[in-house]
This record gives sequence, C-alpha cells and structure tokens, in this order.
Amino acid sequence: MPELPEVEGVVQALKPEIEGRTIEQVQLSEIIRLSFSEGKQCIVKQSEPDAFEEALTEMTIQKIERRAKYIFFHLLKEDVPYILVSHLGMTGAWFVVNSPEEIGEAKFKKHIHATFQMTDGGYLIYSDIRRFGELRFLAQIEDHAPLTKMAPEPFDEAASDYFIAKSLLPKYEKKAVKEVIMDGQVISGCGNIYATEALFAQKIHPARKMNRISEKRKRELFEVIVAVLRQSIEAGGSTISDYRNINGEAGSMQNRLKMYGKKICPACGTDTCQMTIGGRTSVFCPNCQH
Repeated sequence: MPELPEVEGVVQALKPEIEGRTIEQVQLSEIIRLSFSEGKQCIVKQSEPDAFEEALTEMTIQKIERRAKYIFFHLLKEDVPYILVSHLGMTGAWFVVNSPEEIGEAKFKKHIHATFQMTDGGYLIYSDIRRFGELRFLAQIEDHAPLTKMAPEPFDEAASDYFIAKSLLPKYEKKAVKEVIMDGQVISGCGNIYATEALFAQKIHPARKMNRISEKRKRELFEVIVAVLRQSIEAGGSTISDYRNINGEAGSMQNRLKMYGKKICPACGTDTCQMTIGGRTSVFCPNCQH
C-alpha cells in the first residue's frame, strides 16, 4: 500500500502537469457503475456515477496537495471551491497521458476506472488493479469526518509533541508500538514499511507496549520515522509490487530497506521473525529488537 513518500511522489509529479487545467469530460468504468447498481461503492464514494461525472465536468484543478496518504485536488467551478480526495488503496495509480494507450504496463491499462479528459487535450487517468482506492468529491473536508481526525504532518514542528500526547492516552498506552505508529490519528502517513524500518533502527520490538517505552525513546523513534520518510521521498518511494508514479516509473527506496521483507537480519545475521500486529505482518529481528 502506498505510504506518505509514495503519495508525495505522485503529488509532486502531478502538480506541474495538471494544476491550472480544466476537466472537459469524465468517464467512469463499467465496474464502478455495476457496483453502484448492486448497492455497493467501488472506488467512487458518496456519489452516484452519473452525478460524479457531471459534477467534475468543467472543474478547474487549481491546486494539488498531499495530506497524510491522501491526495487533495482543489477544484473550482463558477467561483465555487470543491475538493476531489484520492486514496490510492493498495494498487491505485494516476497517469497523465495524451492517450490511454500510452500507459505502458498492461495491468494498469486493463484496470482504468476514471478517465478525465482535459479541455486543452490529454487525459488524467486513475487506474486501480485491486480496486481498494477511493475517489470522493466533496464540497469541504468536513463532509468526510475521518479526514478531520488526521494527525499533523510528521514534518510539522508540533507533530512530535502531538505524538507523545496521543501515546499517553488510555486508548493507546497499552497497545503495541507498531500498531500505534501506523495509526493515522497518531502519526500521519506512516504505514507498515516505514514503521518496520524505524523500529528496527531504534531496536524496538514491534509488540512492545507504548507504556513500556520512555518519552525519550518515543521522541527518538519519532525522529527516526521522519528521517526514514524523508529518505524515501528523496528515493521516489518504495515499489514493492504495484506502486508507480504518473510516468509509470518505480521508486528505489525498496533497495535501501533494512528489515521490511527481509529473511536475515543485516545487523546480526539472525533469522528474522514475523507476527501479526494490528492486522499487518510485522517483520523483526528477535535478537536486535527488544
């Protein structure tokens, strides 16, 4: 699943290509339409397919920004602002092309679910192989409550204090540290990959309870999380399976990972172990991490 660095890479690639352009027409896939006819909501949430297509027509994309693992497309139509919120799920990808045929990988071309034709030519396309991603058209962020509960950006000055305060709450103090730092209401954008890397760097066992970690170590852990996220942004993110940037390129952070997906600990040579924490597989070194 794309985490903060991967989403940041998509946003930075989209901005010069799409900001300031106007949507002429929107077309959703038959799979999306079928899901709504069956009483489900596949990818497009909170809007009927016809209403979604009509609403986005003639919208100007004024600004694109990232918030945690979400992409916010700030739109304007007849001087009224709106927001299209995109979450990439596990396999979502955006492409900016002159024609859908330009999408290089067949698996992405096969799973196009939203096509935005631009008034000046070309297309903005959303593809999603496993269809766990989301597109929400909102008048304001408050129209989708979970978006208002996200933690500050990890790079914000107040984010460390916010993390410490959250970690002391009864809701979190007896939870495993791995589960807590992957909670978007505690730290924004840190998922399984970078939580695994940060805990290994700090030699902290992923199942250690928050109330068994000192404030000093928590702050050090937070600093490492920020450092790992910054490093991944610089490397274009991690391509573990299906993450791609808008030009179809993969990231390279996966080549720098020390613990995620490893069978042998690079520090001591011990076989790594796995356990499920917060519904996710956690890899760790039983010798180095305590």
